[in-house]
Amino acid sequence: MTIEIKPIDAIVYNQEKINMTDVIAPPYDVISDDYRDELEARSKYNFVKLILANNSTDLSDENNRYNEAYKNYHKWLEEGVLVKTEKPCILYLIQNYEKNGKKITRKGFIARNRIEDFSTKNILPHEYTMGGPKEDRLNLTKKCKANFSQVFLVYSDPKKQIENAIDYTQKPFIDVTDDLGVQNIVYKIDDEKTIELIKKVLSDKTCLIADGHHRYETAMNYRNFVNSSDKNDPTKFVMSYFTNLEDDLLIFPTHRILTRWVEPYVLLEKVKKYFDVVDYTFDGKNKNEVKAQFLQAIEDESKNQISMGLYMKNVNKFYLLKLRENVNDILDEYKVPDVLKSLDLIVLHKTIISKELGYTQEEQMAQDGILYIKQEDEAFDMIDTGKAEASFIMAYPKIQDIKRISEAGERMPQKSTYFYPKLLSGIVINPLD
Repeated sequence: MTIEIKPIDAIVYNQEKINMTDVIAPPYDVISDDYRDELEARSKYNFVKLILANNSTDLSDENNRYNEAYKNYHKWLEEGVLVKTEKPCILYLIQNYEKNGKKITRKGFIARNRIEDFSTKNILPHEYTMGGPKEDRLNLTKKCKANFSQVFLVYSDPKKQIENAIDYTQKPFIDVTDDLGVQNIVYKIDDEKTIELIKKVLSDKTCLIADGHHRYETAMNYRNFVNSSDKNDPTKFVMSYFTNLEDDLLIFPTHRILTRWVEPYVLLEKVKKYFDVVDYTFDGKNKNEVKAQFLQAIEDESKNQISMGLYMKNVNKFYLLKLRENVNDILDEYKVPDVLKSLDLIVLHKTIISKELGYTQEEQMAQDGILYIKQEDEAFDMIDTGKAEASFIMAYPKIQDIKRISEAGERMPQKSTYFYPKLLSGIVINPLD
């Protein structure tokens, strides 16, 4: 089998009735309660009212979030706020942003692809998922019969055939800048020639799920739930965003935050069993300067050996941790496959979090006493504000490692990576009925 691409019978916002800036939202899993309230206040048509309605998840409650999303979805269709495009289309997305003073552009396209079981090895996962989010997304899909957000897939094409075929002089279908300053330019592609090229380029590719593992597995579960005998039934496909590995792909780490009490110097002694430790002492005046040196040191050292950072409550030091000991015996004890033994998160989870601190696998999966935080600033702020005991600051993941692990049929720990920038919700809806 191959990757099968189809255009979307797209439902989009009617830009004659709304301003896209008022209605776009990030993916549901990065929206806090406060931010949800802020998005809802911008417009009664903000997309958050579909992907994360501010209601309970209790199915016995008549006003649960899934029923609320269904009511909003169909009301907006009736009002003409949401409309169907004239023809099925593929949406080409360009994201322009700046990071560390460097201007970066990421290009990709949004289409439907046939849902593949992982056993085919055509679409590869790289992270483990958690049951709660999948149940939540499945309930939403069952009620609304639509994909509201995309799965994020990456493929490799050094020739950049699709990127070179796009007419960048055409008028954008959407041009909107999100709250993080990322400009999202969208072109609507409905001509057969370009669509056929996209289908052909992807036909012999292997795709890696970069982000949206829960969404992809939800699509698999919904396909199985509907169990249609029609091989072209819409439920056999899922809406995905595809980007080329050869493009600018920025991957952030997901940091590990301990919220269960641990005495700082007890933790430090446990860490020193395995890691060489370099202190970065700061005071009130030079903290930011020292922090910048500390973060750079993590990146520099991680090129040569497993390295990470540690920041603890009520301690005016950052600690650079460089793995000293061969920990293969411990990793073997936890039955870690060889391909994962060189991964910093695996070493941290098995040596410190599991063996030394006694967190069970269930506690780690449920984020009980430990949190997985994408935003670097938040990982530091939680210590400064006393909301957490210790933050392990991880180095930036390497796409080569992710690819190597996936191709070996293994997965990284849950919440290992954060592909930046996130994809906007509200660009397009893929109906499944």
